[in-house]
Amino acid sequence: MSTEQNRQLAIELFARFTASDIAGVMATMTEDATWLIPGKPDASLAAGLYTKEKISGLFHTMLGRLKGGLKMTVKSAIAEGDKVALEVESRGELTNGRIYDQRYHFLIEFRGGRICAVREYLDTQHAHAVWFQRSAA
Repeated sequence: MSTEQNRQLAIELFARFTASDIAGVMATMTEDATWLIPGKPDASLAAGLYTKEKISGLFHTMLGRLKGGLKMTVKSAIAEGDKVALEVESRGELTNGRIYDQRYHFLIEFRGGRICAVREYLDTQHAHAVWFQRSAA
């Protein structure tokens, strides 16, 4: 694939996520793809390096806790060779009423026309507060 085709597929991944099409998201990825969410697992429960199967499970869990899915908006995308860097914003309301309003930087790598690695950088404190922190009694 060309650099521009890689950029377009990276943007398409987030359009599919916005449509709650997790199968479509997974279809953009190689079978051995990895997805890295930064942080220390003892401080950020979602942190770690995920296989394609494990990240799919996390995405399904997330969608199950959202009232109307997660709207992901690509603000910018820069492609060079087999890498695409994107600035993305997301917003969604959880079933507990909390609002997930996140900003990200993604570095996505391609192999053979499909995504083989994703590195996701985000506000881990906000993610923990919205998804994992217990409500005050």
